[in-house]
Amino acid sequence: MKRALLLAILLVAVPALALASSPTVQETIGVVRNSSGTAAVTRGGLDLPVSAGTKLLVDDILHTGVDGSIGVILRDNSTISIGPGSRLVLRKFLFSPSEGKFGMLVRISRGTMAYISGLIGKLSPESVRFETPVATIGIRGTRFAVKVDE
Repeated sequence: MKRALLLAILLVAVPALALASSPTVQETIGVVRNSSGTAAVTRGGLDLPVSAGTKLLVDDILHTGVDGSIGVILRDNSTISIGPGSRLVLRKFLFSPSEGKFGMLVRISRGTMAYISGLIGKLSPESVRFETPVATIGIRGTRFAVKVDE
């Protein structure tokens, strides 16, 4: 009887431990709609080329060369366009309308970017922030463009 109980506990505990130690699967926050020229995403220290359909995750760094551009559409239907010579980090993205949870934080350190708000910007504009090296942009409208010099 004791052996059967011990075996049952082990059968339950081993899969639970395996799940607890496995890496967390990140949720896709958006997708590259289009790209041209030199364009890449840095994820986990690795540079990956981008093309239409590349899935994006929180903390991805998007960067373009002098001839590059990237168009992104996020899960809430926000769009971000990144011009040549740009570097942008998708720091936070939270979109859970059923729970009333929203949030977006994007940091652009150089280059040009245009943004058109999706549902987060319409339902909770105070939850959307864009940071540059010298300023923070809080949105109250539906679109803007910014240029950040090095």
